[in-house]
Amino acid sequence: MSAVTATAAPTVDLAAAKARQHAAWSSGDYAVVGTTLQIVGENLCEALDVRSGQQVLDVAAGNGNIALAAARRGCDVLATDYVAALLERATERADAERLPIATQVADAEALPFDDASFDVVTSTFGVMFTPDQARAASELMRVCRPGGKIGLANWTPQGFIGQLFRAIGSHLPPPPGVMSPARWGTPDFIREQFESQAAAIELQERHFVFRYRSAAQFLQVFRTMYGPTLKAFAALDEPGRQKLAADIIALVDRFNRAGDGTMVVPSEYLEVVVVKR
Repeated sequence: MSAVTATAAPTVDLAAAKARQHAAWSSGDYAVVGTTLQIVGENLCEALDVRSGQQVLDVAAGNGNIALAAARRGCDVLATDYVAALLERATERADAERLPIATQVADAEALPFDDASFDVVTSTFGVMFTPDQARAASELMRVCRPGGKIGLANWTPQGFIGQLFRAIGSHLPPPPGVMSPARWGTPDFIREQFESQAAAIELQERHFVFRYRSAAQFLQVFRTMYGPTLKAFAALDEPGRQKLAADIIALVDRFNRAGDGTMVVPSEYLEVVVVKR
């Protein structure tokens, strides 16, 4: 009689994964890329129908796109991130526009706020990168008041940035058990995480259009300024770097709709509005 040996699921070191991600987002200068995404924050505020005087928490805020958008609409805004340098950029932008926002260093997986503290909780291309995805989703819901809203913008797996993650992963596979951030860009994942406490969930596929002088300029910006790409290139030897660069250029060419030598690449994302029950 033969014994059947079960294969154990890989043990995921979430703390180590978070440390690597923190190092990635602390490198380069994400604000150079982040400021180009401002329209996403504006559109999400409109989808959320935010009102002046609402208490808004921006989680994994980066350089503050939706925090600034909400402040422009008269909300009381607190922007949080676990990388202090990114919040400094958000403060610089707010000061330049004379917009009152507060900032606080905070971990999206362990938000230091009481239950039901905020009218609106948001994240644009931020919370999706947390290693413990279920815990982060639970924290968003916990700090939102009943009747309040959670608003997210998350890259989809099939969109341009989702495919960029895939290209990077083909050269540097993630540790076993670490889930793709692009799961947050799928309706199934959103419903799985939020439906049990939601009065309503609205999902809309949208596109942000990356516009650069050329594919080569995009590559240069992303390999020197965008933390995950910068770290990927740094971890490869020279032949590996050349192959990754070629794969990224090929990806741009596949999505590029410009036709004049410049880069005009739509990147699909999922806009999420959850109303808490």
